[in-house]
Amino acid sequence: MTATVQNYTPEMTAEIVEAYKSGETVEVIAERTGKTVRSVVAKLSREGVYIPKTKAKGTNVVRKAELITEIAFAIGTSEELIESLEKATKEALELIARAVRA
Repeated sequence: MTATVQNYTPEMTAEIVEAYKSGETVEVIAERTGKTVRSVVAKLSREGVYIPKTKAKGTNVVRKAELITEIAFAIGTSEELIESLEKATKEALELIARAVRA
């Protein structure tokens, strides 16, 4: 019968939970405890205290269709004539839009 290795002692768990609640980042906690960031996040999640970072989703997102409208206006043509640009990547459309703005 193999003994299970205890990854986090109850004391260590209490310490990282308290540190996290007091505002310490998971990166700092991981470095101090010799654990990986992923391990610390998993432990804090199991303890029910981890709050994932919110992504800047939806803030100032420009859609491909809006870029095509901007490009069409800048070059003096209709959107319908250049609608096939929707197949281009967003990055390519952003480069074109920047170029026609200049």
